[in-house]
Amino acid sequence: MLAMVGLFSPKVSAQAAETVILKYSILRESVSVEELSHLANTGEASRSLKSYLKLANKKPEELRVLLNNNVDVDPVFLSKVLNSFAGSMVLDPVGEVIHTPSKRANRESLRGALVTSAMSDQNIRLIEIFENYPTEEIHVDGDRLAEIYQNIQGFVNSIPRLPF
Repeated sequence: MLAMVGLFSPKVSAQAAETVILKYSILRESVSVEELSHLANTGEASRSLKSYLKLANKKPEELRVLLNNNVDVDPVFLSKVLNSFAGSMVLDPVGEVIHTPSKRANRESLRGALVTSAMSDQNIRLIEIFENYPTEEIHVDGDRLAEIYQNIQGFVNSIPRLPF
């Protein structure tokens, strides 16, 4: 009977990130992806996230803006480009800022999160990358998030648009 309940109840994918280890300067905090999604969607930060951001001398609204910045992209074309040599030239530096706990398979994890993020709505937001990251835990250098967003946006904007 218990197995039947599991079949019909919604559950989070085992392949989705649950926790972000967010680092600002010398501070590190474990934040749930759910908390970050709530901040991105509503502008409301949990008490613990507010406290952490205050210690890091950051405002919740600054993080919200970064989480929601949008880059429009065709997911199929993005996948092809990210699987090329040029794609690794972008994925490797981004993987220094957003990475797996072991810092292994960063390129593959990021590629998967970026393409999955673009598939539903043909755009990428940072919060979607976190929500679609294929490891349970993600490590993020908060001080470099804006830089990474600009790198992703610059890369996507530099992809030649092909007429269809």
